[in-house]
Amino acid sequence: MRTLIFLMLLILLVSCGDEVQPKPSGFLSLDYPPAEYTILDTSCPYSFERNKITSLKTERGGQDCWINLEYEDLRGTIFITYQPVKNNLDSLLTDAQKLPLRHTIKADAIEGSVYTNNYHRTYGMFYQVSGNAASQAQFYLTDSINHFLTGSVYFDAQPNFDSILPAAAYIKRDMRHLMETLEWQ
Repeated sequence: MRTLIFLMLLILLVSCGDEVQPKPSGFLSLDYPPAEYTILDTSCPYSFERNKITSLKTERGGQDCWINLEYEDLRGTIFITYQPVKNNLDSLLTDAQKLPLRHTIKADAIEGSVYTNNYHRTYGMFYQVSGNAASQAQFYLTDSINHFLTGSVYFDAQPNFDSILPAAAYIKRDMRHLMETLEWQ
């Protein structure tokens, strides 16, 4: 019996001669197409340039000029809402500024940057959210007199910041381009 155990241990030790080495690190190879923009042409009181890879959806509860820009391959959507200003600018601003704060429970950080474009009369804020929050970026724009527009990006996936980071960065660039090209009609 001892001989059998000794033989088994000897075989086990001799058969494991190779040194174990860790696997090399792997990197994701995400290749998104370069952004090509086209003007969004609707009957709404605004226009902007949108990425050609987006699909335009307008069915949002019957609200006029509420649209979705869907990135099917990235499983993300920019939800855009429009409201006319009717002596309610204070409440619209308050609601738009509270929206990013709803993500503070899961967010690591929320950075807001002021946006001003005097040429197009667009003024607002762009919020970048980092961490496992449901929305990675949000914005609002207004002319302070007649128009108020908000936008938020959401992904059709569990919010895992590391996994959606490349797609979120791609869509954030498109959101900034949308803001820069927005014109009131």
